[in-house]
Amino acid sequence: MYMATNTHILVPEFDYRRPGSLSEVLALAAEHGDRARLIAGGTDLLVQMKMERDAPSLVISLAGIEELRGIASGDGLTIGAMTTIRDVAGSATVRRQYAALHEACQAFSTVQIMVMGTLGGNLCNASPAADTAPALLVLDARVDLVTGEGGRSVALGDFFTGPGRTVLAGGEVMQSVTLPEPGAGTGSAFLKISRVVADIAQVCAAVRLVRDGDTITDCRIALGSVAPTPLRIGRAEASLTGGNGGLEAFERAARIAAEEIRPISDVRATAAYRRHAAGVIVRDALTTAWRRAGEGGGK
Repeated sequence: MYMATNTHILVPEFDYRRPGSLSEVLALAAEHGDRARLIAGGTDLLVQMKMERDAPSLVISLAGIEELRGIASGDGLTIGAMTTIRDVAGSATVRRQYAALHEACQAFSTVQIMVMGTLGGNLCNASPAADTAPALLVLDARVDLVTGEGGRSVALGDFFTGPGRTVLAGGEVMQSVTLPEPGAGTGSAFLKISRVVADIAQVCAAVRLVRDGDTITDCRIALGSVAPTPLRIGRAEASLTGGNGGLEAFERAARIAAEEIRPISDVRATAAYRRHAAGVIVRDALTTAWRRAGEGGGK
């Protein structure tokens, strides 16, 4: 029998802690295990709790953990997991050197959600439609995970294991996201199609390519909302790498991408529409990234 839920209140009772340091967070997470949930911006977890899809006994807030915030340049870029989507979008370094990530954050729901939502939260929620995931995949991102006993670095392509599932172990916390510095001749782009601007993507795509004259020396293509996890399209990448760029090559790669994805039909779009739209935005994103690579900026 269908039972309506009240999405305006939190029905289950739970304890709430707001630690002041990462070490305190790690200790609480290790002590309470699967009974606890970490809350960053709360734009996903609170919705799930209001709809009674998740009922943790303890909610651990990361709001006071300043060491998880910020964007640092050096040998590449390090972005703290608690850095908001709005702050990532507003970073001059991200806009100048990592255009696909800048555009993914700009396309992220409403201003209110951008101000509250965090980069780490968007990834740890592990939605197949997460806007930042395809952009970070093509930018060869790694995520830095920590526990009270140490840490590890995981390629983002190995982080997602299914809808809502990741390799995060019990007591493990995402500390940061790291991106390598883009080389000369690099261009990237992100495009998204949704029913309305603030909606979850019907399909989104990111590309990054490296250009040497008229030749593509390296290429990455990733899509969201077309498979159980954000998806790299290796066969389309291989079709471009080592060849000349241009509309004919990009249309061929787009057709391959449309064939490789595994979309479903749901309330947002049919599988057939997603397959068609994927080809269109992959072609257009490749065209934009190719132009940016030739300009030597707007990476």
